[in-house]
Amino acid sequence: QVQLVESGGGLVQAGGSLRLSCAASGSIFSSDIMGWYRQAPGKERELVSGITSGGSRKHADFVKGRFTISRDNANNTVFLQMNSLQPEATAGYYCTLKRGWSSSWGQGTQVTVSS
Repeated sequence: QVQLVESGGGLVQAGGSLRLSCAASGSIFSSDIMGWYRQAPGKERELVSGITSGGSRKHADFVKGRFTISRDNANNTVFLQMNSLQPEATAGYYCTLKRGWSSSWGQGTQVTVSS
């Protein structure tokens, strides 16, 4: 069983930056894809970014080069560096690990961007 623990959320002014971290514990395989989703109030959860153990990345269009996902395979940790944050980025951010058809989720960390 995989456990995911996020950290690094908080309140930031528009234009600011935050770095989210997600530590995975349990049996982690090199084929696992790790990533971040977000969910704003009243909206569906949506993909932000994903990364393989080999470093292949996928980003949502709204990232627009402002967010960068990275992964530390030795420590089973994934990071999301978010720059030039705007109020529309306000949401709960959730770490996920995908293995085949199954997914594990963290509890989420709140990001709030004030204007």
